[in-house]
Amino acid sequence: MHQILSQILHFLQQGIAAIFRFVELIWTWSVEQVTRLTAVPWHDWPVLKLILLIVILVGVVWALYQVFWELWIGAERTLSAFAALLVIFVHTLPRVLLAGLIALGGLWLMNHLDNSMLQVPPSLLVWQQPQAPPQQPQPPQPE
Repeated sequence: MHQILSQILHFLQQGIAAIFRFVELIWTWSVEQVTRLTAVPWHDWPVLKLILLIVILVGVVWALYQVFWELWIGAERTLSAFAALLVIFVHTLPRVLLAGLIALGGLWLMNHLDNSMLQVPPSLLVWQQPQAPPQQPQPPQPE
């Protein structure tokens, strides 16, 4: 059981790591593009190009605001889920403790119970009754 759980956790870890690598790739590329946009020599541009640059910057700011807002909501939900998970862990502690106490009591009982009291009378052991030996075929009688 431990090996199965270990394999599942390893698989989840690899999947999550791959997702984070992909997200990092997209973020890095996007930050590069925004950095390149802010480094353009806009001082000598005509007015229409400056207006286009402003529209592009507004689009970038709007997209980043959406990203920030989704990350905020995601962080809030993650924190809420983590808190709920902690509550569940604490809530199940009495049952886990009870299972451990039952196992401890059973182990103590098995180690300290006199085996002679648990002997079943031989007359009740049907499966261990002596069986009749198998019949040997009779040799043919001379006539």
